[in-house]
Amino acid sequence: MNNISLSLVVLRFTDLERAARFYESLGLKFIRHRHGGGPEHLSAELGGCVFEIYPQSPKEATTLGTRIGFRVPSLDAVIMALSDFPAAIVTPPQESPWGRRAVVSDPEGHRIELVQE
Repeated sequence: MNNISLSLVVLRFTDLERAARFYESLGLKFIRHRHGGGPEHLSAELGGCVFEIYPQSPKEATTLGTRIGFRVPSLDAVIMALSDFPAAIVTPPQESPWGRRAVVSDPEGHRIELVQE
């Protein structure tokens, strides 16, 4: 069990394109996918983990309680890139036991912890 690693994270959104613009501001690069008869969604590769954003279906539970985190090369650059999302900053950049960190909220309300590498 020592070789366990995270391989997939899926979040659901009512506005997929707005979500994609938000996460692209963090530095993610998406490609469009569709598996069989499933919905078209967006997928980004992150160091061995796949991060996907799916459209929210009325039949499926929301992912709003999910909190995720990313290590970023420059926290200041990411915060500046989020200027199109002025309500996104929950906790501005500050020093923490884990390094320089901020908490932001995506357009759907998922909380994201950003830590500078």
